[in-house]
Amino acid sequence: MSLIDLLFGRPLPSDKEGEQRIGVAAGIPIFGLDALGSAAYGPEAALTVLLPLGVLGLNYAVPITASIIVLLTIVYFSYRQTIAAYPTGGGSYTVARFNLGARGALLAAAALMIDYLLNVAVGISTGVGALISALPSLQPFTLRLCLVILLVLTIVNLRGVRESGLVFMAPTYLFVACLLTAIIWGMLKVFISGGHPAPVVAPPKLHQSVTGVSFWLLIKAFSSGCTAMTGVEAVSNGVEAFRESRVRTAQRTLTAIIALLILMLLGIAYLARTYNIGATEPGQSGYESILSQLIGAVSGKGIFYYISIGSILLVLAFSANTSFADFPRLCRAVAQHGYLPYGFVVKGRRLVYSFGVYSLAALSALLLILFGGVTDRLIPLFAIGAFLSFTLSQAGMVVHWRKNEGPHSKKKLAINALGATATGLTVVVVVVAKFKEGAWITLVMVPALLLLMGAIRRHYHDVALEVASPSPLELDERIQPIVVVPIEEWNRVAKKALRFAMTISDHVEALHIDSGEESELLQKQWCEWVSESARKHNLSDPRLVVLQSPYRMVVNPIVDYVIQLEKDNPGREIAVVISELVERHWYQVLLHNQRARVLTALLTRNGDQRIIVVNVPWYFNRPGSSPGRLQTAKFQTLSR
Repeated sequence: MSLIDLLFGRPLPSDKEGEQRIGVAAGIPIFGLDALGSAAYGPEAALTVLLPLGVLGLNYAVPITASIIVLLTIVYFSYRQTIAAYPTGGGSYTVARFNLGARGALLAAAALMIDYLLNVAVGISTGVGALISALPSLQPFTLRLCLVILLVLTIVNLRGVRESGLVFMAPTYLFVACLLTAIIWGMLKVFISGGHPAPVVAPPKLHQSVTGVSFWLLIKAFSSGCTAMTGVEAVSNGVEAFRESRVRTAQRTLTAIIALLILMLLGIAYLARTYNIGATEPGQSGYESILSQLIGAVSGKGIFYYISIGSILLVLAFSANTSFADFPRLCRAVAQHGYLPYGFVVKGRRLVYSFGVYSLAALSALLLILFGGVTDRLIPLFAIGAFLSFTLSQAGMVVHWRKNEGPHSKKKLAINALGATATGLTVVVVVVAKFKEGAWITLVMVPALLLLMGAIRRHYHDVALEVASPSPLELDERIQPIVVVPIEEWNRVAKKALRFAMTISDHVEALHIDSGEESELLQKQWCEWVSESARKHNLSDPRLVVLQSPYRMVVNPIVDYVIQLEKDNPGREIAVVISELVERHWYQVLLHNQRARVLTALLTRNGDQRIIVVNVPWYFNRPGSSPGRLQTAKFQTLSR
């Protein structure tokens, strides 16, 4: 088995795609990790904003969480309707494209792409933050740990949808079980103690309020806590990944994800207030996550604590898998309409859109490096893309129900209208509250991405116009091209290229760059082995052209000669036949110069429509390529 097969699995044929479909059990870890993982950083983001209030800030944890859950419930019912109305997937982009037009669709796509990109960085960095809470000595290695986890996620997702679901299933359900156990355990202690439980491990003591409560501060806390809703749209984007019946399976998966998320958010908020658990300064010495404090307070720092922290690390890091599942699918939908490179449309060896996976991994790595892998620096950028896509999706569904009236359509329209209004107001709140903290970057990134997609679309349109030819093949006045064959020395590789050249034209020129003794030898061999053989077979004698190169340059003189030959022969095509040695092993490339590839690249870049480049490979050490005695002796001499 090759290394590639070992890492990424054996290639899958297209007819095996049905076997890659998933059910609810696998759908939760694949499409729900982002939403479930946000239970760790959503409440913490809100409590971090409330740090100046000290102990007083905990009184607002439950009301803020309740507000977020109300909004989450509205969005949940809206996306259930989206899944039923658009079972082909695509989520916000598809809904907006059919109901709001191309501009609305591209805006939704740009918002979602940024959301998915930030989700990878936030999820991984939060997971590493959970690890550092348990093992503070690892703090100097934060960025390196983030990049290693990103590499693992990339490899797992390149192995296919079904395998990624199997990989993430165990840590997902372990995380849910541990967190719900800690919440139930904590609730029982609250009940038994009459509402005043004693923590097993006391959380860091909160200071008294250094500032007064303001509406603006609460708005900022709410906007930060809204990051707990990211990933809700993932199921609607990937409906096609589910097995039949797709709509029902996708809706059940969404229901399970939202129900678990609501239970965890409420439990965390209530226990944080009851146990006096507040946020600590991210990225600073002594940092400890909310969940680490909560589990320590409920159970102590024993086996259950470390198992729970391990599951949190895995799920937070793997929550980025939601982006890896949806980002390539979204890019594929956009690329099908010409707004992204067509490489996003092509399925890879394991029936996943590999180009999308590579792109997401590269951009996420760049983002992690720029922000040092610290979650708090990324969260202000996070919620805008998610809620903007929510708003456009719900607005598109309002238009959908107006165009498709039927049973209960007015009720469904009202639900979507409420969702559009609520999420639209949330976008405004998040933008205003987080503008100075980095939200302005997202407001710049969205238009920039729109401009990029528009430029790609115009390019494809221009290419289509230029290459279009609604006319029959012109076969009159066919003129043989002038064929140029660059030759370094007389050998089997050069002989194969020259033989091919003589089959396509009677006007063949062999081009050699003079380097001393080799030129004299080549000219003697040419008369004996080429000219004589051509006359014997009644063929046109190929002309040997020798160019002087006092500065020992080889490639540039060939390019200049071909371009000048084209200018001197208007109306004729110039074919350049380039021989190339193809090695059996990748490392053998280092043992040979790469002039053939450089020459191909320069001719392709500097030529025009009348210059044609043809590569003739010689496969080294393959059947039928064993060298003769003369060549063997020569190569042995050169290798000494």
